[in-house]
Amino acid sequence: DTVIVKSPRKSPVFLRTIVLLFGIVCGIYICTVCLRQINTVSKIKTQNLQVIESPSPDSNILAQLEARIPTLHYPKPQTFSRGECIQNPVRFFAILSMQRSGSGWFETLLNSHINISSNGEIFCAMDRRKNISTIMQTLDRVYKLDWFNSASKNECSAAVGFKWMLNQGLIEYHKEIVEYFNYRGVSVVFLFRRNLLRRMVSLLANSHDRYAKLLNGTHKSHVHSQEEAAALSSYKPIINSTSLISDLREVEMDAVKALEYFNSTRHMVVYYEDLITNNTKLNDVQEFLGLPRKELTSRQVKIHKGPLSDFVKNWDDVIKTLNGTQYERFLQADY
Repeated sequence: DTVIVKSPRKSPVFLRTIVLLFGIVCGIYICTVCLRQINTVSKIKTQNLQVIESPSPDSNILAQLEARIPTLHYPKPQTFSRGECIQNPVRFFAILSMQRSGSGWFETLLNSHINISSNGEIFCAMDRRKNISTIMQTLDRVYKLDWFNSASKNECSAAVGFKWMLNQGLIEYHKEIVEYFNYRGVSVVFLFRRNLLRRMVSLLANSHDRYAKLLNGTHKSHVHSQEEAAALSSYKPIINSTSLISDLREVEMDAVKALEYFNSTRHMVVYYEDLITNNTKLNDVQEFLGLPRKELTSRQVKIHKGPLSDFVKNWDDVIKTLNGTQYERFLQADY
């Protein structure tokens, strides 16, 4: 008989062990890969959160942005009804300046804007500035739109204000006025003149005309024709060369003092010379007041037009006094 020899079968336990080990290895590999992916995603999320999270805003930047936006008001006057314009906001402003610095001409330019009411030099009257109480009462009347004059556009005014000279109680009661301006949201426009010598000539000539009345027996601080300007500029004042430098320094310090006192208000500084030579300056003022830009015009005519040497009787003395000083630049033509 033929004997058939069969190979022994492999133990099933061995095979199961191999499969189990293979499964364990694969499981470990898969877990390792998953853990790496989870760590990577978490890192990405953390980085994204760090990018998205913005730093807290700088208080100085916020203050600068707020300073560029005029405060809006909705006055309720006692003397009339604003009617359809009651929902139209109004901005408050004040022009702080000195006599013979172009404030009258500047104000006529503003009043040519359909939305601006600038009410003139209201504190030239002593009874309105005899104490801080009368000053506050006058300010309230202006900003409640209860002040009436030829420049008032009361019902639909979008900006209301006036001009105020530094020597009309403004410096004396500056603390109370600054508090009022900040509380009421009044924007301040400083209007100064760089060439203080030209201002002095204009001041002396205007003071002379108060008594001389060169225009047919009448005194005019502002004129509207070249003939009237020529008549007023014919007078040549004599400048006190002895006190000239100290006089110029005093006026200069008055301007510095005003800027220091009203520094905490929302304000801008405008120079008369820039208004004459730079057409964009008026746009800056309108933007500062938060108003739409318009072409502003004035009928006023400049009185002293040309080199200062044509309008000063003792010009040689003035040259000798100012040569070599910080005010020598005033001798040159500036526009």
